[in-house]
Amino acid sequence: MLDRRLYRAALALVLLGIAVAAYLTYVHYAGIEPACSTGGCEVVQTSEWSDIYGMPVALLGLIGYLSILGSLLVLRGDAQLFVSAALSLVGFLYSGYLTYQELFTIRAICQWCVASAVLMTLLAIVTLWRLLASGGSSANEAHDVG
Repeated sequence: MLDRRLYRAALALVLLGIAVAAYLTYVHYAGIEPACSTGGCEVVQTSEWSDIYGMPVALLGLIGYLSILGSLLVLRGDAQLFVSAALSLVGFLYSGYLTYQELFTIRAICQWCVASAVLMTLLAIVTLWRLLASGGSSANEAHDVG
């Protein structure tokens, strides 16, 4: 029962993350300024940390969220638990790095980036909780939640 609730929470969080990342990816490729109440979104979105080898970080985030969604929908059992937790943890760590850059290097805050960082943090918590609650063995609920 707990696993089913955590699974649904993970799905909700990943769908919200997809929405945020898709919006930022659209903004990037459309060449428009993002809606912003903090005044720092354009500064962050055009900083040297906004892309990696020519790929927008927003697109990287979208790929990450879609990968987590795929792990939740396609994989079962231990593979689902481990892969979704691992991807979420990597996303959380990278979001932490980017938040550090926002605060201490760029000195501007993007509300969309903060929203994505919060969502990825919650997603990491939920997916790690699922993994730890399973005790490392294939939980029956992990096979049936999808």
